[in-house]
Amino acid sequence: MSSAPAPFTADEPAPFTAADYRARMERAADAAAGAGLAGLLVAPGPDLVWLTGYRPTAATERLTTLVLAAGQDPVLVVPTLEAPDAERAAGAPALTLRDWTDGKDPYAVTAPLLDAAGRFAVSDNGWAMHLLGFQKALPGTSYVSLTEALPMLRAVKDAAERQRLAAAGAAADAAYEEIQRVPFAGRAETDVAADLAELLRRFGHSQVDFTVVGSGPNGANPHHEAGDRVIEHGDMVVLDFGGLLHGYGSDTSRTVHVGEPTAEEQRVHDVVREAQAAGCAAVRPGAACQDVDRAARAVITEFGYGERFIHRTGHGIGVTTHEPPYMIEGEEQPLVPGMCFSVEPGIYLPGRFGVRIEDIVTVTEDGGRRLNATAREMAIVS
Repeated sequence: MSSAPAPFTADEPAPFTAADYRARMERAADAAAGAGLAGLLVAPGPDLVWLTGYRPTAATERLTTLVLAAGQDPVLVVPTLEAPDAERAAGAPALTLRDWTDGKDPYAVTAPLLDAAGRFAVSDNGWAMHLLGFQKALPGTSYVSLTEALPMLRAVKDAAERQRLAAAGAAADAAYEEIQRVPFAGRAETDVAADLAELLRRFGHSQVDFTVVGSGPNGANPHHEAGDRVIEHGDMVVLDFGGLLHGYGSDTSRTVHVGEPTAEEQRVHDVVREAQAAGCAAVRPGAACQDVDRAARAVITEFGYGERFIHRTGHGIGVTTHEPPYMIEGEEQPLVPGMCFSVEPGIYLPGRFGVRIEDIVTVTEDGGRRLNATAREMAIVS
């Protein structure tokens, strides 16, 4: 597997066009029909951004929803006061806007667009009050979550999306290279986390989603939030950080050590590094998602730490930092060129330390390619 993504650049990529969004909406509507659904109802959030380029300045109690159905022009229903913003969205030329004013019933405006006896997928972050409003207006309809019905809708990235993910990964790599230069010992985890967040922004991120800094025993908690613990000489420190650049996610983990590690610490780190390499090597078209998990987990189990690997091996990434597909036992979804996801095995020894190593990987025509290229060997920091 190649481990050399395109060089980091903060240059703005070419914007997505109305034609890009039209193709996405057509694909989504066709996928819904193929799943036996009458259509999709998409609320403000990552699905709406991906499908239309429209991100309302604030998600409020006023109904905003994109209605997609095969053979039907896309319609975006918006409050009248937000219509000017919606009209400026990059995907607006590919759809019809229908607005409603305060004092009117937005569900009465939307109902004629829907099959009164249809089953619809609704985006997971839609408001319950809006779903209940649709059910009241159209009691013959039924609903399922979009992720349950179409989990792979956003999973296969086109070349432009992969370019953005590569740039985000390179920016995160640049942040990791720089964080190794700052002092660790004698500083609180929150101080190092703040440094990481500043570095992500310096290298182009518009949004920082997380900066995990788990020192010593805190590293045994995979989702430890940086706290007031002062990092000490001799600590293992798990770093896991990411966010959005050009609208697409980064997510990488490396485990560093303050001063020289013990023989056991080095051995555990070596096991995780070997497991991560095995997981990446298992990436190829046609393999099941669970095969990636099995490959990484087999190494950790072989060395006696199987019960200390307590999470899935990976998750998809795109316009959000966590999305399908998931690299976990039982997920038989075949890998397809263009899928992008993390490979991040770990070992966690409660009360002592943890180790995790993570790269984003994209499926190619003949294997996989890492989108992170920083050294996976244990870095020694001061």
